Amino acid sequence: MKKYVESESVELKEKYTENIVREIVSFLNTNGGTIYIGINDNGDVVGVDKVDEVLRKISDVITTQIEPNPQDEINSELKFDEGKIIIVLNIDKGRRPIYCQKKYGFSSSGCTIRIGTTNKEMTPYQIRIRYEQKFTDTEYMLQKRSSLAELSFRELKIYYSERGFRTNEKSFESNFNLKNNHGEYNLLAELLADRNNIPFIFVKFKGKNKASISERSDYGYGCLVTTYMKLKNRLEAENIIISDTKVRPREDMFLFDFDAVNEAVINALVHNDWLVTEPQISMFEDRLEILSHGGLPMGMTEAQFFEGISKPRNTTLMRIFLSIGLTEHTGHGIPTIINKYGKEVFEITDNYIRCTIPFEKRVLDKILKNDVGMNVGMNVGLNNTEKEVMKFLIENGNYTAVDLSKKIDVTPRTIERAFKSLQEKKILSRIGSKRNGTWIITK
Repeated sequence: MKKYVESESVELKEKYTENIVREIVSFLNTNGGTIYIGINDNGDVVGVDKVDEVLRKISDVITTQIEPNPQDEINSELKFDEGKIIIVLNIDKGRRPIYCQKKYGFSSSGCTIRIGTTNKEMTPYQIRIRYEQKFTDTEYMLQKRSSLAELSFRELKIYYSERGFRTNEKSFESNFNLKNNHGEYNLLAELLADRNNIPFIFVKFKGKNKASISERSDYGYGCLVTTYMKLKNRLEAENIIISDTKVRPREDMFLFDFDAVNEAVINALVHNDWLVTEPQISMFEDRLEILSHGGLPMGMTEAQFFEGISKPRNTTLMRIFLSIGLTEHTGHGIPTIINKYGKEVFEITDNYIRCTIPFEKRVLDKILKNDVGMNVGMNVGLNNTEKEVMKFLIENGNYTAVDLSKKIDVTPRTIERAFKSLQEKKILSRIGSKRNGTWIITK
């Protein structure tokens, strides 16, 4: 009987090769195993030359080419057999749910498992399940380091202050879990900071496909709560209304159900996998598309999703939206959308969830006949300058008095008076300082 035989837990290597990283990852992702270097496929001992050099290369593989770092799961030893030196790598089953080769990331090429005596690539579904398990105990937003080292949270503090909460400057960051275990700002902090590097694009397309863009607005690069407020304002402005005055009481018809769209947007923000990229909102001639990344949260079925069972991917972010009063933890969001539009508006895959809101046909028909303009209900009782200011602030809440004076062709002083009047009418509010803040339409 041969002393050394390859199996599901044993790999024989005649000499060191760079492919060893794939074999280590496979054992980590399965049930562990042992790699013998210096033994050929027939089980014959051939030994290892330049032992120190090979050990150095192995150490480099373990510390720099595998994610997460598996140093605690691997130990090496030298064994003498038939007068020759053999290097033995003992690999425990990984303590983390998934490991990958860094150069390929968490893809099928990067994530392998041991089946029999071979190393097989994991399927995208297997990777997704294990990847989400990676963050079951420690929410990934709280551990992922921010791309920025210096962050401020003035706008977030204002939102809490407006809700009647008092914030303690010394404990604010720890109370809101804005730093990871290493004391660095995390991804949650970056999302909630006054300024960040995260865009959020609202795109209007001409027609029913993406062949031609008519407008592209960016509401990102700042506090996610403010981004949501800007999106909400924009969608309210886009929700055209027509009225049938021939019937009593008068019948109003909107382009889309705003409550359903608002729930879809909040879900996209709160449940998105922000490690992938930001959600996307696209407006076409006949529909709105709201897309979030990451698919369903781990352990949730489509049936549970449609029932409105609440299982947030980003628990802490959800809690912040709850405390500010932007959403409820009742699970009514998805049922609200389904009640109005049906389950068929959802497309659910392993990688994303897309909600497609169709526009009201009767309103579309009026628009195509040029019988209706934009919903200007919010402009009732406003003078022409105030209406123009509102129109531009819907597009970009960061416009200053100087910016708007050039667009509207009036003096900055006139714009300042319009700002003051709109604030007194409780239509407009300011978040942050005069220099670095933003305007929020509140009505």
